[in-house]
Amino acid sequence: MELRINRRALVGLGLAAAVAASSLAVLRTDSGIASSHREAPLISGDPQHDNTDVYAFVSPDKADTVTLLANWIPFEEPNGGPNFYPFATRSRYNIKIDNNGDAKTDITYEWTFRNEDKRGNITFLYNNGPVTSLDDPNLLFRQRYTLRRITPGGAKTLVNDGIVAPSNTGAASMPNYGNLRAQSIKSLPGGGKTFAGQSDEAFFLDLRVFDLLYGGNLSEVGQDTAKGYNVNTVALQVPQSEVALKGDPKRNPVIGVCSTTDKFNGRSYVQISRLCNPLVNEVVAPAGLKDAYNALDPSKDADVAALAKRVTDPEVARLLEAVYGIKAPATPRNDLVEIFLTGIAKRNGPIKADLNSQVLNKDAGKLRPAEMLRLNMSIPPAKDPNRLGVLAGDLQGFPNGRRLPDDVVDIALQAVAGAALTGKLVPGLTDKVDANDKPFLRSFPYIPLPATS
Repeated sequence: MELRINRRALVGLGLAAAVAASSLAVLRTDSGIASSHREAPLISGDPQHDNTDVYAFVSPDKADTVTLLANWIPFEEPNGGPNFYPFATRSRYNIKIDNNGDAKTDITYEWTFRNEDKRGNITFLYNNGPVTSLDDPNLLFRQRYTLRRITPGGAKTLVNDGIVAPSNTGAASMPNYGNLRAQSIKSLPGGGKTFAGQSDEAFFLDLRVFDLLYGGNLSEVGQDTAKGYNVNTVALQVPQSEVALKGDPKRNPVIGVCSTTDKFNGRSYVQISRLCNPLVNEVVAPAGLKDAYNALDPSKDADVAALAKRVTDPEVARLLEAVYGIKAPATPRNDLVEIFLTGIAKRNGPIKADLNSQVLNKDAGKLRPAEMLRLNMSIPPAKDPNRLGVLAGDLQGFPNGRRLPDDVVDIALQAVAGAALTGKLVPGLTDKVDANDKPFLRSFPYIPLPATS
């Protein structure tokens, strides 16, 4: 199958054309629209719906399955009582999959939550004694969830009465939090597992990039901004056949993954958060488009010239040249189009590799460019993952999906500077935060236990 991508549509007519009526219709901002890691203005006041990170990788201890993780509620201070950090109850938390390349969702895994609150007018405490199990009467507040798998053919309930691993209120309250996490993992019909609960904030990075790219002289690096904070996680591990096109991961190994949050506004559910690739809304989308981007379905991405231009002519590359003298590669940046919008395949553009585009699926139709995290499930897990992923020759790493140890900030900086085109890393271009402060787990859900201090 030959792919034909309209490059002119991707490059668009520039920022001026983006404010034409057609683009404004696509980017209409309804009430409450925002998204991740606090970088969109409206979401700053609605952290329960703030989708912070998405991970997708072949399970390292069970290579015939795929693991999908999505996180919410950034910068959870461990001691943030008395209410701590529940999921929202009038909302839908989603992980969505496109397996045929048309940018439309083929499979949605949807979590919805409900509260059991026994505190009433009796106490302010989250628990009134040590909690040793999820059904411990000392746990006065707990959440339950329903998990559904939704396809164009209908919806199937996978879990009807799951229990969320509670916020970790401390060693006196929860002397063995690992046991509570283990009890919260549910088996799924047909194989697989799911989890919902609090976790360590595993995105390691120095966020001082916003101080004129690390202080203007790379002096502000090496500080893990997210260290010591927690997030809320939903996690899923399923056989690859559950998410592959036509149920055949051998013929159709590539999937595209995004996560969204839908909030009920009194009339209907409205998408208010979207996250696919890391850092896109944070440092690719301009401030004026961030809120609207998060209402956008990936199938509409290629229609918005303003967003496409931010990929083909990225601001970060121009800033690296202005601040550090690192010459920006020539535009249009069709290498970044592959990384973010089409997936990497020889027929797609200048990166001469067949890696993670849905055009590699034998049963796929015509590809529609869309920003999503793409994973080739046929590439086996690396025995010793390299933090720089594909740029270091580790094809199982970002941007082929995203593993927990992938250093996405350094990878993204190097890619924007042209490393995917030249095959050479730019010396010194790093935030010097190379690993998470807590080790990752060896089994599902892999993300570390939440911090308590």
